[in-house]
Amino acid sequence: MFIFAANIFSFLLIMETAYIASGCFWGTEYHFLRAEGVIETKVGFMGGDVDNPTYEEVYTDKTGHVEVVKVEFDNTKTSYEELVRLFFETHDFTQTDGQGPDIGTRYRSVLFTIDEEQFATASEYIELLSQKGYVVATKIETATSFYPAEDYHQQYYDKRGGSPYCHIYRKIF
Repeated sequence: MFIFAANIFSFLLIMETAYIASGCFWGTEYHFLRAEGVIETKVGFMGGDVDNPTYEEVYTDKTGHVEVVKVEFDNTKTSYEELVRLFFETHDFTQTDGQGPDIGTRYRSVLFTIDEEQFATASEYIELLSQKGYVVATKIETATSFYPAEDYHQQYYDKRGGSPYCHIYRKIF
């Protein structure tokens, strides 16, 4: 029993969480599910004024929520920094309140950080992109309550086939 408990404890030590908002959560999740070291993803909502909002409520842009992907990752196989790079390389971080044809505050580009280390990394990459001449619309906000979206939104592209239309990978770094 002690060995089993130790294995669970060591597993918990390598798990970390990132909250990524880069437009439609279906496309964001598509790319993060395929990233090395990502253990699990869940799409949902964060940053608004309503507890347990539905997709229909968030879609009105009246709740203040953003479509977010909760990314659970193994920090021995990837890092928050690697995930931030993927975040910037899979959406238009210069577009305000939308991604491509998806327009609205629920689609804004946000890195929701859970600690000072994540905040520093996110800030560093925004500064790096600014130095490269980009006008970065991405905001950094403190993570608040995460509300999972309905089941039919989870792993949307994997369940239905296809690939995202507004989240295309392009190497920047």
